[in-house]
Amino acid sequence: MFGFMGKDKRAMVDPKDALTGRPERMVISGTHAVTGRSMLPPFPEGLAQVWLGMGCFWGAERRFWQQEGVWVTAVGYAAGFTENPTYREVCSGRTGHNEVVRVVYDPTQVSFQQLLTVFWESHDPTQGMQQGNDVGTQYRSGIYWLTAAQRDEALASKEAYQVRLAEAGLGSITTEVLPAPAFYYAEEEHQGYLHKHPGGYCGLGGTGVSCPIGLGAP
Repeated sequence: MFGFMGKDKRAMVDPKDALTGRPERMVISGTHAVTGRSMLPPFPEGLAQVWLGMGCFWGAERRFWQQEGVWVTAVGYAAGFTENPTYREVCSGRTGHNEVVRVVYDPTQVSFQQLLTVFWESHDPTQGMQQGNDVGTQYRSGIYWLTAAQRDEALASKEAYQVRLAEAGLGSITTEVLPAPAFYYAEEEHQGYLHKHPGGYCGLGGTGVSCPIGLGAP
């Protein structure tokens, strides 16, 4: 549970103590192991994007590449302080980054609200800086939006789901809802990980509480 110098891994690193990183971008093939599509922009016209953090990104990515209407996914690091970090650096707790999935989707085939339902129901958004046995700031719950419409829908769904969670006796949602920061691609070995390693670790687990689709009251 403790990271560098005995620091609690659930405590966010101070920006002045964060690793500097490097200007060089992570080199990856850019081809999704499941769909064969490019994980690198520019993406086809008409597609939308969002970054989502919900614990270990291996299981989270698989959950979204399985959704109809999702064009392509990629895993990476976001919402921290270190430029172009490595997986080892992120796991040290000294970057402030979250493990996230970049979800590129066709809004004519799947709505953002439907993706939010998958997001909320696939993890426990009340756990703060951890997800199950995965403890650390890189496992926090987060929605990183690219449009004002996404922001509004994310906040409305968060409020509606909080009501459902409270009715089930669960705690307050700790999910951060922020403008999408820089997205740094993770190493090639992490892209499509559970396709390459079908028996690999997946810590994804929800609360068992269903999430209402839509912006209205629960």
